[in-house]
Amino acid sequence: MDRVNDMLDLPDHDTLYAALVARDPAWEGRALVGVATTGIFCRLTCPARKPLARNCRWFASAKDAQAAGFRPCLRCHPLGATAEGDPLVRDLLARLEETPDRRWSESDLLALGHDPSTVRRAFKRHFGQSFLEMARAARLRSGMSSLVKGSAMIEAQLDAGFNSASGFRAAFARLFGHAPHQLRQGSDLLADWIDTPLGGMIAIADDQALHLLEFIGRKALPEGLRRLSAHVDGRVGLGRTPVHDLTEAQLAAYFAGRAPRLEVPVTLHGTPFQQQVWRALQAIPAGETRSYLQLAAAIGRPTAIRAVARANATNRIALVVPCHRVIGADGTLTGYAGGLWRKEKLIAIERGYA
Repeated sequence: MDRVNDMLDLPDHDTLYAALVARDPAWEGRALVGVATTGIFCRLTCPARKPLARNCRWFASAKDAQAAGFRPCLRCHPLGATAEGDPLVRDLLARLEETPDRRWSESDLLALGHDPSTVRRAFKRHFGQSFLEMARAARLRSGMSSLVKGSAMIEAQLDAGFNSASGFRAAFARLFGHAPHQLRQGSDLLADWIDTPLGGMIAIADDQALHLLEFIGRKALPEGLRRLSAHVDGRVGLGRTPVHDLTEAQLAAYFAGRAPRLEVPVTLHGTPFQQQVWRALQAIPAGETRSYLQLAAAIGRPTAIRAVARANATNRIALVVPCHRVIGADGTLTGYAGGLWRKEKLIAIERGYA
């Protein structure tokens, strides 16, 4: 096979081969290598022995590599989420999981031999937020857990690892749109945290239904919480209901490959058109995807493609209302508010349900 690039926007052969030899993580999600002698394609960071330069072909996506007849490598799993192939990201995520209450700083990253700007770019590329922002959210989760259990404010503040009450309240307000003391009052809806393999989620429910389920890192989360609060005149508090327990159990079964459909009752807060779109999303089986055009046709509004896309983007009950199953008409993964890396991973998980 020749050395020509399969995508015009990839750099020249020598640049890519040098990155392959160096296992350069900067190319994660940007280029893949196909080995002509084995018929296998890999990430450029793959730990396998490197092929000769003349046997390499280059691809911008796994789809292109498979179309050319190459099979995915069983060592570096190039069909998986791109974050899994970045050793820097894997290392720091493992450290964060081990000590979620640690107060991370740029000095800590330097002590580990990491350039903070490189770490920032890598996490922004994969997750849409920096590592330090993720670490702060993990500490906030500890404080939230304490408040749900009824701890005094100062105890919750210390559990979250913040030096001042004002710092804790400010972080909490950015997340919820309310200061924490406001969430301690009598309420109609209760908010709690649910851990998943793809990160923490905020779940808001009453005794009958789930009203919101969002990944913690979503930029629109505070606005979604404020809108939901407005629906119930601000009566959103901290706590847990049987619906939280059901949601957590269903999510665990889903990620373990045992529950293709999340059977959780929901209350949809939106216009009649938005609710129609969200119900159509719930009808898409796990392991299948739809384009916006197909979704518009499914609700009998074939020309309302943009309106359908907007409704999809404003869904506030992730996974239970599976907006991640909508992709571009050309088969590419389009924007996902929870992060494209999560969408990539969710679709990969659901292949097992097909």
